[in-house]
Amino acid sequence: MARLRPSRLALPALLAAAVCGAAAAQPAGSFTATIKTPDGANVGTAVLTEAPTGVLIRVEVKGLTPGWHGMHLHEKGDCSDAKFMNAGGHLQMSGMKMPHGLLAAGGPDDGDLPNLFVQPDGAAKAEAFSTRVTLKGAEGRTMLLGPTGSALMIHSSADDQTTQPIGGAGPRVACAVIRQ
Repeated sequence: MARLRPSRLALPALLAAAVCGAAAAQPAGSFTATIKTPDGANVGTAVLTEAPTGVLIRVEVKGLTPGWHGMHLHEKGDCSDAKFMNAGGHLQMSGMKMPHGLLAAGGPDDGDLPNLFVQPDGAAKAEAFSTRVTLKGAEGRTMLLGPTGSALMIHSSADDQTTQPIGGAGPRVACAVIRQ
Protein backbone atom coordinates (compact mmCIF):
# COMPACT_ATOMS: atom_id res chain seq x y z
CA MET A 1 0.00 0.00 0.00
CA ALA A 2 1.38 3.40 -0.97
CA ARG A 3 2.11 5.76 1.86
CA LEU A 4 0.60 9.21 1.42
CA ARG A 5 2.47 12.26 2.56
CA PRO A 6 0.74 15.35 3.91
CA SER A 7 -1.66 17.28 1.68
CA ARG A 8 1.19 18.46 -0.58
CA LEU A 9 0.90 15.16 -2.51
CA ALA A 10 -2.78 15.28 -3.39
CA LEU A 11 -3.11 14.54 -7.12
CA PRO A 12 -6.23 16.72 -7.37
CA ALA A 13 -3.88 19.57 -6.47
CA LEU A 14 -3.33 20.28 -10.15
CA LEU A 15 -6.28 20.62 -12.49
CA ALA A 16 -6.59 22.05 -15.97
CA ALA A 17 -9.53 23.12 -18.07
CA ALA A 18 -9.95 25.02 -21.29
CA VAL A 19 -10.93 28.63 -20.87
CA CYS A 20 -13.42 30.10 -23.33
CA GLY A 21 -14.33 33.70 -24.01
CA ALA A 22 -12.63 36.98 -23.17
CA ALA A 23 -10.12 37.27 -20.36
CA ALA A 24 -11.58 38.51 -17.08
CA ALA A 25 -10.26 41.54 -15.21
CA GLN A 26 -7.21 40.73 -13.08
CA PRO A 27 -8.27 40.00 -9.50
CA ALA A 28 -6.52 41.48 -6.45
CA GLY A 29 -3.57 39.36 -5.33
CA SER A 30 -2.60 38.53 -8.92
CA PHE A 31 0.67 38.69 -10.82
CA THR A 32 0.94 38.94 -14.62
CA ALA A 33 3.95 37.55 -16.48
CA THR A 34 4.76 37.95 -20.18
CA ILE A 35 5.48 34.71 -22.05
CA LYS A 36 8.32 35.03 -24.58
CA THR A 37 10.06 32.82 -27.13
CA PRO A 38 13.87 32.40 -27.24
CA ASP A 39 14.13 35.26 -29.77
CA GLY A 40 12.31 37.59 -27.35
CA ALA A 41 8.95 37.66 -29.14
CA ASN A 42 5.97 38.18 -26.84
CA VAL A 43 3.60 35.22 -27.38
CA GLY A 44 1.24 35.64 -24.44
CA THR A 45 0.61 36.12 -20.76
CA ALA A 46 0.23 34.12 -17.60
CA VAL A 47 -1.91 35.55 -14.81
CA LEU A 48 -1.24 33.94 -11.43
CA THR A 49 -3.79 34.52 -8.68
CA GLU A 50 -3.34 33.60 -5.03
CA ALA A 51 -6.23 31.55 -3.63
CA PRO A 52 -6.74 30.30 -0.06
CA THR A 53 -5.36 26.85 -0.97
CA GLY A 54 -2.96 27.54 -3.86
CA VAL A 55 -2.46 29.51 -7.07
CA LEU A 56 -4.68 29.68 -10.15
CA ILE A 57 -2.62 30.04 -13.34
CA ARG A 58 -4.36 31.38 -16.45
CA VAL A 59 -2.32 31.10 -19.64
CA GLU A 60 -3.09 32.71 -22.98
CA VAL A 61 -0.64 32.26 -25.88
CA LYS A 62 -0.48 32.66 -29.65
CA GLY A 63 2.09 31.74 -32.27
CA LEU A 64 3.12 28.36 -30.85
CA THR A 65 3.26 25.04 -32.71
CA PRO A 66 -0.14 23.30 -32.64
CA GLY A 67 -0.54 20.28 -30.37
CA TRP A 68 0.25 19.34 -26.78
CA HIS A 69 3.06 21.09 -24.87
CA GLY A 70 4.49 20.35 -21.43
CA MET A 71 4.06 23.23 -18.98
CA HIS A 72 6.00 23.55 -15.73
CA LEU A 73 7.06 25.99 -13.02
CA HIS A 74 10.85 26.37 -12.84
CA GLU A 75 13.04 27.38 -9.90
CA LYS A 76 14.47 30.72 -11.08
CA GLY A 77 12.87 33.80 -12.61
CA ASP A 78 15.43 34.08 -15.40
CA CYS A 79 14.51 33.60 -19.07
CA SER A 80 17.53 35.58 -20.34
CA ASP A 81 19.37 32.87 -22.31
CA ALA A 82 18.32 31.47 -25.70
CA LYS A 83 17.49 27.98 -24.37
CA PHE A 84 15.95 29.25 -21.09
CA MET A 85 18.38 27.12 -19.07
CA ASN A 86 18.96 29.99 -16.59
CA ALA A 87 15.48 29.19 -15.23
CA GLY A 88 16.93 26.04 -13.68
CA GLY A 89 15.00 22.85 -13.06
CA HIS A 90 11.50 22.26 -11.81
CA LEU A 91 10.38 24.12 -8.74
CA GLN A 92 10.96 22.13 -5.54
CA MET A 93 10.33 23.02 -1.93
CA SER A 94 13.63 23.64 -0.18
CA GLY A 95 15.23 20.38 0.87
CA MET A 96 12.75 18.21 -1.04
CA LYS A 97 13.45 16.14 -4.16
CA MET A 98 10.22 14.78 -5.61
CA PRO A 99 9.92 12.65 -8.75
CA HIS A 100 8.57 14.48 -11.79
CA GLY A 101 5.07 13.86 -13.10
CA LEU A 102 1.45 14.15 -12.06
CA LEU A 103 1.18 10.35 -12.50
CA ALA A 104 4.59 9.38 -11.05
CA ALA A 105 4.79 7.25 -7.93
CA GLY A 106 6.02 9.52 -5.14
CA GLY A 107 5.39 12.66 -7.24
CA PRO A 108 4.55 15.19 -8.38
CA ASP A 109 7.22 17.83 -7.91
CA ASP A 110 6.12 21.38 -7.10
CA GLY A 111 6.66 22.54 -10.69
CA ASP A 112 4.45 19.96 -12.37
CA LEU A 113 1.43 21.28 -14.26
CA PRO A 114 -0.95 19.75 -16.80
CA ASN A 115 -0.10 19.96 -20.51
CA LEU A 116 -1.19 22.91 -22.65
CA PHE A 117 -3.07 22.23 -25.90
CA VAL A 118 -2.38 24.68 -28.72
CA GLN A 119 -5.04 24.92 -31.44
CA PRO A 120 -4.22 24.66 -35.18
CA ASP A 121 -4.07 28.48 -35.37
CA GLY A 122 -1.25 28.51 -32.77
CA ALA A 123 -3.40 29.91 -29.94
CA ALA A 124 -4.28 28.45 -26.55
CA LYS A 125 -6.15 29.50 -23.42
CA ALA A 126 -5.99 27.33 -20.32
CA GLU A 127 -6.17 27.28 -16.54
CA ALA A 128 -4.20 25.22 -14.08
CA PHE A 129 -4.51 25.21 -10.29
CA SER A 130 -1.77 24.09 -7.93
CA THR A 131 -2.08 23.62 -4.18
CA ARG A 132 1.70 23.12 -4.07
CA VAL A 133 2.66 26.80 -4.59
CA THR A 134 1.99 30.28 -3.25
CA LEU A 135 2.77 33.71 -4.68
CA LYS A 136 4.24 35.30 -1.55
CA GLY A 137 4.64 32.73 1.18
CA ALA A 138 1.71 30.70 2.50
CA GLU A 139 3.20 28.21 4.93
CA GLY A 140 3.86 24.73 3.59
CA ARG A 141 3.88 25.75 -0.09
CA THR A 142 6.71 26.75 -2.44
CA MET A 143 6.92 30.51 -3.05
CA LEU A 144 6.84 31.75 -6.66
CA LEU A 145 7.77 35.40 -5.96
CA GLY A 146 10.72 34.65 -3.67
CA PRO A 147 14.17 36.29 -3.85
CA THR A 148 15.05 34.65 -7.19
CA GLY A 149 11.48 34.38 -8.45
CA SER A 150 10.42 31.47 -10.65
CA ALA A 151 9.44 30.87 -14.27
CA LEU A 152 6.55 29.38 -16.19
CA MET A 153 8.01 27.20 -18.93
CA ILE A 154 6.35 25.79 -22.05
CA HIS A 155 8.11 22.87 -23.76
CA SER A 156 8.05 21.72 -27.40
CA SER A 157 6.22 18.41 -26.77
CA ALA A 158 3.69 16.87 -24.42
CA ASP A 159 4.74 15.78 -20.92
CA ASP A 160 3.87 12.10 -20.37
CA GLN A 161 3.64 12.90 -16.61
CA THR A 162 5.81 9.91 -15.59
CA THR A 163 9.20 9.82 -17.37
CA GLN A 164 12.10 11.34 -15.42
CA PRO A 165 13.24 14.08 -15.35
CA ILE A 166 10.77 16.10 -17.53
CA GLY A 167 8.31 13.62 -18.99
CA GLY A 168 9.83 13.70 -22.47
CA ALA A 169 8.57 17.27 -22.94
CA GLY A 170 11.56 18.30 -25.04
CA PRO A 171 13.24 21.69 -25.44
CA ARG A 172 11.98 24.84 -23.76
CA VAL A 173 10.12 26.98 -26.33
CA ALA A 174 8.50 29.75 -24.26
CA CYS A 175 9.23 31.23 -20.84
CA ALA A 176 7.68 33.76 -18.47
CA VAL A 177 9.54 35.39 -15.57
CA ILE A 178 7.60 35.33 -12.29
CA ARG A 179 9.50 37.84 -10.16
CA GLN A 180 8.81 41.21 -8.60
